[in-house]
Amino acid sequence: MLYSSYSDNNILIQTGKWSPEGAEHITESFTVLTLTDTLMPFDSQTDVLLSTLSKVVEANGTPVLMRFFLSDPANQAAGLQKKIVFDCPVSIIGQAPLNGSKIAAMVWCRESAAICRIGGRMHKVTERGIDEYWYTGGLSASDGSYNQTVGLLDELSAGLEAQGLTLESDCMRTWLFVQNIDVNYKGVVDGRNTVFDRHGLTPDTHFIASTGIEGRTADCRNKVMLDAVAVKGPGVAVKYLHGDSHLNRTSEYGVRFERGTLVEYPDRRHVYISGTASIDNKGKILYNGDIVRQTNRMIENVEVLLAEAGCGFSQVGAMTVYLRDIADYSAVKKIFDTRFPDCPRVIVQAPVCRPGWLVEMECIAIY
Repeated sequence: MLYSSYSDNNILIQTGKWSPEGAEHITESFTVLTLTDTLMPFDSQTDVLLSTLSKVVEANGTPVLMRFFLSDPANQAAGLQKKIVFDCPVSIIGQAPLNGSKIAAMVWCRESAAICRIGGRMHKVTERGIDEYWYTGGLSASDGSYNQTVGLLDELSAGLEAQGLTLESDCMRTWLFVQNIDVNYKGVVDGRNTVFDRHGLTPDTHFIASTGIEGRTADCRNKVMLDAVAVKGPGVAVKYLHGDSHLNRTSEYGVRFERGTLVEYPDRRHVYISGTASIDNKGKILYNGDIVRQTNRMIENVEVLLAEAGCGFSQVGAMTVYLRDIADYSAVKKIFDTRFPDCPRVIVQAPVCRPGWLVEMECIAIY
């Protein structure tokens, strides 16, 4: 991965670019945009960020995923949506950037991808004869996190089946953003288990890579928001990552997701690392109350998963780091600045699914 970082018009732009070995041009890139002037009002921060984002897209190709992180979605999401001009998969989530800004963004671009909307929440991305289906911003009007999770996963499944795919065979990655996760996560887990049972996703088969994390939307009635990606095409192979030396199988403590997924294409590999925290291979939280040791163990766990996929941190395109306590920001930022000075990343406030976990991270690698 070729990294660059620079500031322009009060925006810090961190980019990781990848190209096939021997190629003379970049084919995929990740860019994280964060404000350096955090005193501007939200509208001004948004205008500056979107203007810079347009330049990033113009330079790097088709955006296949945009995710915006907001400090106060109830007052910000509607205004942001009105200003977004990109018809691509867009995810807007209430997870406050911990540098003090009101908005941050991450965008994944591909040079030669073609994209079209095939439904209100789904886009089809076609590249090299392979189709990706991105489902973003899934919301439900049902009561409670259990019913919302079931409804959203059923909607995703129906959308995939309409395109000749299935949830169990072709969905590679999900993100479940949960309002008040300490209260509502059990409903999410139970709802996902219900749907997975219907689709034959059991400890004896496989699950889907996932992050389940605190995240708010503009409407407090939305307990859950769902994003997902599925892949279908010739020559695509899938390997599920476990990291057995450092992590246990999630089903051992009642949840169902894979620690990571390696998607192999004829000419490249994408590695989706699920939300990963300071855990051992017995499912135990390590280093209770110690943010530094938890952060270092979390990074070690991710490194094990990346190695199982055949790569390392130098192939990571972007990272998202989630903190329960904003008071831990300086300590965590120092660790990431020291260990990964060039890799695009955003650190946001978002409690993890167990209160004892102070920090969690996810990432995507290409090699």
